[in-house]
Amino acid sequence: MVKVIQKKYKGIILIILSAFCFALMSMFVRLAGDVPSVQKSFFRNAVAAVFAAVVLLREKSRPQLTKTSWLCLILRAFFGTLGILCNFYAVDRLVLADASILNKMSPFFAILCSWAVLKEKITPVRMMIVLGAFAGSLFVIKPSFQNTSLFPAVIGLLGGLGAGIAYTMVRKLGQLGVKGPFIVFFFSAFSCTVTLPYLIFNYHPMSGVQLLYLLLAGLSATGGQFTITAAYIYAPAREISVYDYSQIIFSSLLGFFVFGQTPDIWSFIGYVLIVLMAVLMFFYNRKHLQPAAQQA
Repeated sequence: MVKVIQKKYKGIILIILSAFCFALMSMFVRLAGDVPSVQKSFFRNAVAAVFAAVVLLREKSRPQLTKTSWLCLILRAFFGTLGILCNFYAVDRLVLADASILNKMSPFFAILCSWAVLKEKITPVRMMIVLGAFAGSLFVIKPSFQNTSLFPAVIGLLGGLGAGIAYTMVRKLGQLGVKGPFIVFFFSAFSCTVTLPYLIFNYHPMSGVQLLYLLLAGLSATGGQFTITAAYIYAPAREISVYDYSQIIFSSLLGFFVFGQTPDIWSFIGYVLIVLMAVLMFFYNRKHLQPAAQQA
């Protein structure tokens, strides 16, 4: 039981680190300008695929995959790619706040999918904490659907669902003993293969600066992908996915220092709610897991 608790806290640290990396990725994607979203997605995953391949070559180990493992890998890659493409589609057609909040449905979907697929229990207290963190993100993002069409909004929501299912498959693959680098490589290679035909026929010329920003976005995404993959291997989604909302805080800080954006009072209320929910989750888990650990 002690090892279980240690793994949980490793998962928390890793998912917060992944949130920071993905906040950096968003910053670099924004700095890259008017490059088509599919092209941005290709570069994001191409860099991740290269790094994952290097790690696999250095480890010199061949994964032992069962039919179940292959199925979970394909599902992870498919829904992960769907999540990225839908999210970028929404970002291109909705105001950024709307697209962001729809994408932030992914941790909530991950908890529901973990309950349905992995049979992980969700206590009422944990569910209320997740909903509280979600409410906090609404204060920060302040979404408005007044000037958006229905179809892009539905696509954005599907992106959050795709990401949630993908993270659940990562958790399942961890239980099956599939290592993180191989999961990242398979997903990244799959995503690049899917987006490559569009890139061949609709390539958008880029400046050297735009290319640099996209490469940096890819590096940041690689860090985020490795850490979030490891996070869901170490701990169940119900215990750590709430911490993914810390990305909102990191994005707000980067927005202030890089773009000169100042959060308003509603954003600060959201920060307080999100941090409060994280603290409540920490003490709730500590209270319920500590006695079992002492008995072990």
